[in-house]
Amino acid sequence: MPVTRDGKFTHDATTAPKSDRVLPLFSLKGRTAIVAGASSGIGLAVAQALAEAGANVAIWYNTRKDEAEQAAAAIEKEYGVRCQAYQVNVTSYDTVSSAVDTVVRAFNGRLDVFVANSGVPWTKGAMLDGPVDMYDSVVRTNLDGTYFCARAAGLHFRRQKQEGTAFGDAGGKPLDPPFSSGSFIATASMSGHIANVPQLQASYNASKAAVVHLCKSLAVEWVGFARANSVSPGYIRTSISDFCDETTKTAWKDKIPMGREGETSELKGAYLYLASDASSYTTGADITVDGGYCAP
Repeated sequence: MPVTRDGKFTHDATTAPKSDRVLPLFSLKGRTAIVAGASSGIGLAVAQALAEAGANVAIWYNTRKDEAEQAAAAIEKEYGVRCQAYQVNVTSYDTVSSAVDTVVRAFNGRLDVFVANSGVPWTKGAMLDGPVDMYDSVVRTNLDGTYFCARAAGLHFRRQKQEGTAFGDAGGKPLDPPFSSGSFIATASMSGHIANVPQLQASYNASKAAVVHLCKSLAVEWVGFARANSVSPGYIRTSISDFCDETTKTAWKDKIPMGREGETSELKGAYLYLASDASSYTTGADITVDGGYCAP
């Protein structure tokens, strides 16, 4: 256990990477990453960033099979790494656990990075006017799905740290490069920090606030074998906000110091930092990338 009954943490439970230069710390060469919710939007941008840094990447999708497979093929061609698409419903733990095992077996018996990016918006206005079944859908995907992904990934991170060997058909073979620490990254939202207006979305906001705190809690539980952090994007130009009209989007821009929505490419650096050894002393953190929305 990382903490004793009297609340004291184990000393020197982790070690710093041995490098006098910063750029090598961002390399993910030879490592395996899974990005859930990656057929388009933020997830696809993250998968591209990790692949550019040298990682082999599995991208998960729920319904967009053709789009995901085309994205995987493009990543392989562009970055010279392995990339494969898998259909996974993150609201089922058994499905998630089986999918993680399948990916790890196929990708050199290892897992280094997991990005839990699957999410759905709330589109039905005020709580008292919206259907309860949509609340169930939002929370099952945004919060339960993140929890299930974390549990399945964390079991691999812990085993790899304890045993230092590959999983599946390559079981018993030493991992190369050696496994030092896993990185779990969840996509939260600035909506986990503020209550959005003019659109009303209490269940979405609550689910994302819970994701931030889940990662903080895992950061404590996983000390020694993995780091857990979250990224909280602001308004990013993706299809998830297509339900909002231009009048609403104009109201958003009125409240953003930078005066515009962000692009998915502007999130790549935050995720790569957290995925790599550059963030070896960063755990339990939430990086807000919102054009300054939460600053005032």
